[in-house]
Amino acid sequence: MSSVAPPLPYRVAGSWTETADTRSIELVPSGRGLPPFAPGQFAMIYAFGVGEIPVSVSALHGPGGGLVYTVRAVGAVSAALYRLRPGDAVGLRGPFGVGWDLAATAGQDLLVIAGGIGLAPLRPVVHAVLERPDGYGRLTVLVGARTPADLVYRDETESWRGAAEVAVTVDRPGPGRPTAVGVVTTLLARLDLRPERTRAMVCGPEVMIRHTARDLVARGVAPHGVQVSLERNMHCATGHCGHCQLGPLLLCRDGPVVGYDRAEQLLLVREL
Repeated sequence: MSSVAPPLPYRVAGSWTETADTRSIELVPSGRGLPPFAPGQFAMIYAFGVGEIPVSVSALHGPGGGLVYTVRAVGAVSAALYRLRPGDAVGLRGPFGVGWDLAATAGQDLLVIAGGIGLAPLRPVVHAVLERPDGYGRLTVLVGARTPADLVYRDETESWRGAAEVAVTVDRPGPGRPTAVGVVTTLLARLDLRPERTRAMVCGPEVMIRHTARDLVARGVAPHGVQVSLERNMHCATGHCGHCQLGPLLLCRDGPVVGYDRAEQLLLVREL
């Protein structure tokens, strides 16, 4: 869906706290709903009287069967979405963008690497693989955050252990479950990586994406086998405003998920 159709009315079926500044909201249609979303795609969520922002879907089926979005309160619109409670109304447009190419990872070892709230767009990938484990090789999930208090989906991430290899690291130790200390790339050195059959999906701060993707390629993973989500500066969702331009790419239209073989040289250009 790429039109500039008006947002459809949705209501909040549930909301819950993830961290001190981050909440998840489950949205269900008040009437006609949007077409199905794929992991990695995003919606434009409209907070009435405030504005709208792009947010990647963090679960295709929440507890009430609706779409789930995880929002960090960092601006006027995201703060308004953070304050939503069950029964409140929002507008929703979408789905937009290019999602994760799960078909390309079929039968391969899958490495999911997230920094901070970057786990939100990757969470539907983990759900999809856990629902159909026979379609993939080994699943490994690496998660990094600033402190233990900044980790999203902490209980759920722990529940993935056994079905997946899970490792968590933080930049600074603090109260909470014991975790490793260091940037998320330090976890790569501990993996028994089979690069020739490994595919990776990476989302987080752009500096983390650059270092992680470069490290994976140095370890033998093919650049086209590394998918990265570059969600920076998306604004209109239709490729018209140019805010999200990265060289020849308009990320809201050509991404946000892009193969590292396409993104590598663009990410090396300072201030691009």
